[in-house]
Amino acid sequence: MKYRALISSDWNECLAPSGPFDPIAYAYPEMGPELSSIFREYTGNRISLELAVSRIGDLLPEPFSTSQMDNFLDTSFSIYRGVLEFIEWAKTRDILFMINTTGMQGFFQRAIEKKLITEVPLVAANPLISYPDDQNQSRYRFTVKNIQDKPRNTEAAASSVGVPSNRVIVIGDSGGDGPHFQWGASVGALIVGSMTKVSLTKYCEEKEIQIDQRFGISYAPDETRNLEQEMKFDFMDLTHVIDEFLGSRL
Repeated sequence: MKYRALISSDWNECLAPSGPFDPIAYAYPEMGPELSSIFREYTGNRISLELAVSRIGDLLPEPFSTSQMDNFLDTSFSIYRGVLEFIEWAKTRDILFMINTTGMQGFFQRAIEKKLITEVPLVAANPLISYPDDQNQSRYRFTVKNIQDKPRNTEAAASSVGVPSNRVIVIGDSGGDGPHFQWGASVGALIVGSMTKVSLTKYCEEKEIQIDQRFGISYAPDETRNLEQEMKFDFMDLTHVIDEFLGSRL
């Protein structure tokens, strides 16, 4: 298929309100405080993703099963308004949609199998939790083990389908998306902050990266996360921004 553009987006707290380690915290609630601490250290760029995942792997008493993931999805799956429609809209516009996230691969394998998420063409995620019996392994040919993998994945995916870098849309929310934004800004991609956290704003200010479009809440220092307000925004409102961006490049 011939694609005219590529959307490469983070997932957790960006397209969906949940965090990447929430399934583990759900299965092992006693780990909740430590998982939250590790997550804050990673998104604040104080520790590497690789170290964060290693520490979490050490906490798990056994491999995370499909039944544990399904239990989480059955009770706690949530997504922002318009995200599924946004992904389908991209398909109708011949835009390749790529989830490019630190979230667990097994989360997406089970969520797609259970039809909670549409058939996203590409999912680059962390393989700490993954299920080898998935029938569509080509969807998961990219992985995210370090935050520098995000821009590498986007660049490789765009190149593989002949999409120029200046027709890429990068979406992220936290400091962990900083290198992805830095790459995008260097090649003329559209940079979109979704539910933008202070850690991402700080990263972009320090690196002199311009966030082209902010969607949803842009959090101020010491501002408490407002999930109720976040859920009011509709991702379909981003479509005209993307259409305008691509219209200037086609």
